[in-house]
Amino acid sequence: MEHIVIIGNGIAGVTAARHIRKLSDKKITIISSETQYFFSRTALMYVYMGHMKFEHTQPYENHFWKKNRIDLIQGFVTQINTGNKSVLLENSHAIPYDKLIIATGSKPNKFGWPGQNLDGVQGLYSKQDLDLLEKNAPNNKVCQRAVIVGGGLIGIELAEMLRTRNIPVTFLVRESSFWNGVLPGGESQMINEHILEHHIDLRLNATLKEIIPDENGRVKSVVLEETGEEIPCNLVGLTAGVSPNIEFLKDSGIELGRGVKVNRFLETNIQDVYAIGDCAEQHEAIGNRRPVEAVWYTGRMMGETLAQTICGNKMEYNPGHWFNSAKFLDIEYQTYGWVFPEKKKKENEVHFHWRHPHEKKCITIAFDQDSKQLLGINTFGIRLRHQVIDQWLNDKRDIDFVVAHLADANFDPEFYRTYESHIISKFNTDFGKSIKLKKKSLKRIFQLG
Repeated sequence: MEHIVIIGNGIAGVTAARHIRKLSDKKITIISSETQYFFSRTALMYVYMGHMKFEHTQPYENHFWKKNRIDLIQGFVTQINTGNKSVLLENSHAIPYDKLIIATGSKPNKFGWPGQNLDGVQGLYSKQDLDLLEKNAPNNKVCQRAVIVGGGLIGIELAEMLRTRNIPVTFLVRESSFWNGVLPGGESQMINEHILEHHIDLRLNATLKEIIPDENGRVKSVVLEETGEEIPCNLVGLTAGVSPNIEFLKDSGIELGRGVKVNRFLETNIQDVYAIGDCAEQHEAIGNRRPVEAVWYTGRMMGETLAQTICGNKMEYNPGHWFNSAKFLDIEYQTYGWVFPEKKKKENEVHFHWRHPHEKKCITIAFDQDSKQLLGINTFGIRLRHQVIDQWLNDKRDIDFVVAHLADANFDPEFYRTYESHIISKFNTDFGKSIKLKKKSLKRIFQLG
């Protein structure tokens, strides 16, 4: 019986295992050094915040794996021998494979800051990081102030977590506005305001110079590059992005770049070895996507795609239109297609931006200046129906159609306030139009699929 070995039990590896099992009777083994059972990484923050227990983050009952004949091994892989097709564990136990899937995810970036390995300095990615946070910041007596370095999604999650325990937080963001390498200016500015309203000490244009230890080798303060200011703290959260977790592959003969190099079929340069999820790097980026995509949705899609190939239906990875979702404190964010920040905007890209005068809600729609074709939509505080936006992008709908039919895309719960009339009014004013809003049509929505 063909043996499929998967290294990593995150969303990519587990999705591959589940779909291989649906399609075949192959022997499947998942190896993970992090936890025995798969859990939802995006839910880790809610364990610290007291909203759920860790076991609640596990989507499957413990008996699921045995029932589905998926063997689980908790162990650390030190080496891959592609010559004799085996995986070597830290305890020197060797596991043979017929096909190998590398799905080892990411690790937090460290950029060589002095003091970055002190006690009290940590990232937020793994279950072990969550356990360490409980030790480093159980309350505001042990942790009287935290400093977070890096202005991405993990950074704002960590800030929210710490604030639920009334721990003061200083947030160092190197850029002039929060996440302005991803978000257009109006959206980035709104998030700046929202962070400050949550009593987080947001420092823009602030770069970490060094982390200072106390006499016991624990962090006691950080020093800023620009001003030399020293900020006392008991915890430093390093959240300046992540990079593929691939160190153990250095001498394997598997081609590496930033991640494990793969083609469109998620194949490496070694026969019967594949890579998926955060650790995979496309030889050539797909459209506007990055070669490495550390995103939950893409990990899941890669797992589904590769399962087809493993089971004899060779399938190219085609992720379709870009989409993602996240949360900035209590503001939900969705993005579909491409809405670039000002410094990355294409020459022909036009943005329409609407922001609610009092609430933290806004929408930005990107379209082509000449063809008027929809390029992408960002929303904050307004939920959209994925299937509708995806179809508009497939159909290359123009901006006038999109604005007129915004009610079809709204996916907020019943009785929520809607804002389409305000949005269309501003669009008409900005662009000298007289578009009328179409009433929501379930017939139109469900014909889309």
